[in-house]
Amino acid sequence: MTDDGFRWLEDLDTAEATDWVGERNAETVAGYADDDTFRRLRDDLRQVLDADNRLPYPTWRGEHLYNFWRDAAHPRGLWRRTTLESYRKPEPDWEVLLDVDALAAAEGENWVFSGVAMLRPGYRRCLVSLSRGGADATVVREFDVAQRAFVPDGFHLPEAKTTVDWIDEDHIYVGTDFGPGSLTSSGYPRVVRRWRRGTPLAEAETVHEGHPDDVSVYATHDPTPGYPRDFVGRQLDFFRNESYLRTPEGDLVRIAVPEDASWDVHREWLLVRLRSAWTVDGVDHPAGALLVARFDDFLAGRRDLTVLFTPDGHTALSYHVWTRDHLILVLLRDVRSHLEVHTPTADGWQCRALAGGDDFDHVAVVDTEPDLSNGYLVSATGYTRPSTLSLGEVDGPVQQLKAEPAFFAPDGLTVRQFFATSADGTRVPYFVVGDPAATDAPTLLTAYGGFEVPMVPGYDPLVGRGWLARGGTYVVANIRGGGEYGPQWHHAAMRERRPRAYEDFAAVATDLVQRGITTPARLGIRGGSNGGLLMGVMLTRYPTLFGAVVATVPLLDMRRYHLLLAGASWMAEYGDPDDPADWAYLREFSPYHQVRAGQPYPPALFVTSTRDDRVHPGHARKMVARLRGHGYDVAYYENVEGGHGAAADNAQRAFISALTMHFLWQHLTAAG
Repeated sequence: MTDDGFRWLEDLDTAEATDWVGERNAETVAGYADDDTFRRLRDDLRQVLDADNRLPYPTWRGEHLYNFWRDAAHPRGLWRRTTLESYRKPEPDWEVLLDVDALAAAEGENWVFSGVAMLRPGYRRCLVSLSRGGADATVVREFDVAQRAFVPDGFHLPEAKTTVDWIDEDHIYVGTDFGPGSLTSSGYPRVVRRWRRGTPLAEAETVHEGHPDDVSVYATHDPTPGYPRDFVGRQLDFFRNESYLRTPEGDLVRIAVPEDASWDVHREWLLVRLRSAWTVDGVDHPAGALLVARFDDFLAGRRDLTVLFTPDGHTALSYHVWTRDHLILVLLRDVRSHLEVHTPTADGWQCRALAGGDDFDHVAVVDTEPDLSNGYLVSATGYTRPSTLSLGEVDGPVQQLKAEPAFFAPDGLTVRQFFATSADGTRVPYFVVGDPAATDAPTLLTAYGGFEVPMVPGYDPLVGRGWLARGGTYVVANIRGGGEYGPQWHHAAMRERRPRAYEDFAAVATDLVQRGITTPARLGIRGGSNGGLLMGVMLTRYPTLFGAVVATVPLLDMRRYHLLLAGASWMAEYGDPDDPADWAYLREFSPYHQVRAGQPYPPALFVTSTRDDRVHPGHARKMVARLRGHGYDVAYYENVEGGHGAAADNAQRAFISALTMHFLWQHLTAAG
């Protein structure tokens, strides 16, 4: 089957489609969101989300720490800042820069704050991105930080999937919808321009163009004092780029790294992170390695590369962060993080361990200020340990600044790591959080398994309050397709190898039962986006392993995913359905095409958002319609707002979280 009778559900706003959504929503609310247990859970989760003593994570820009904050009084949020000295206080003196609730009320718009691009150095101006209802498409407006006001007649861009970057106070790079032919097939900018203040956007100079089948193009300016540079490039697919230095004369100089490598320039250094093996001057560098060279020398053709990191069977590079004079690496060793600092010296690069919370399950570098400082903000957390935020100085002390309160009691809970054996013999790690003596507790298993994104330990107060505190067990599987063991772990489940991720997840589910941690009837699963595709495959391919399934903002129709919204940008991950060879393997796991009558499918809930302009809600709509047509127990909820996160504010997030956990708990505890 390559076509279907539910294509009409891809139309977002027709009366027939909206009536169908309204009927499904009403059924789901009546069945799972209209009793006292649900309301108590929803209110309890909302209390966590709105708590005044949550940790206010900052971004570090110049002399200030910036934070976006939502609470009960400000559901759409406040963008605010304070100084480092003030941030150390129990109650910092916050300067509110933008009240999104007040702005939304004044303009009659359902604005969702989507971030800012700040002008370096000085940070006097910024470009604020505002989304209607949480969509990826945004309106961009220039904002005067000192005046705490939008700039009259400043840079302003209408709603689109726009990219912007400052060049100087009077010029920006813009990639947006300039009209017919200016977008790629993925819906992202194909053209980027240099726009001068006070001139029409239509007259802005084009600095780079891509092809229609590219994912996007980009242009950026690096204003680092002493090292100003401009870069342009094409994102050929989700993992490959073609990048250039743009000279002041407008000439382009190719940055000759592999297309699938990621690269970064800091001051005089070029950093190259490999996704595949690269042989340079007879030296073989494996996938996952991190190399460094002097930028100007590299562009001149010299290949004096220094190896900073080489992966092994247990250790991968998660990411890196620069301070002014040092490079911090965050490594994953069997999915537990460790920090290293690398420093260029007259004798070469030196490496040593970096302090920051190694006794926790996970450590993350929150931010640095590489123009000014060798300091770093570091968070430490665990599944049952609330996060702390500390300020470290390379070659100096680490001082705790803030600590998150405990939102659930950890008494009796342990964190254990196990390894399941997948169908091809691969060892797949997973974490189990809960009472180690429990053998039949309702168990929630989740994973992602795509795009080289790792699932790392962390404190989730919603899972803690809504699941663990009720006696449930929580499990996170680190399946292939993710980045837990670097690019090779990801490559192992790309395209025709995608079923390896599904076999890994099934192996973890089986291992949980074999270890006596749970039973199939007590095992519920939940995943979103690519993880929602995972849930759809589990439902249709491994139904007897689970007692209930929840998929949020999921991909499900792998025949048409590349034709819907941003789907074309993911063909490097999944394959091209229009290629018969690719469709031959895609159809074997495409959940929408694998629905069959008379199967032992467990109860399922699909959640999405009308405003999701990344993964089309038609995926979930059509899947539910097909399952309903075969008489299966399936529920559906579509939030009008929320975008790809399915929730635009804390009230919506609490509702969605409570709905999914209440659905799972009801079905798993009904199992006896």
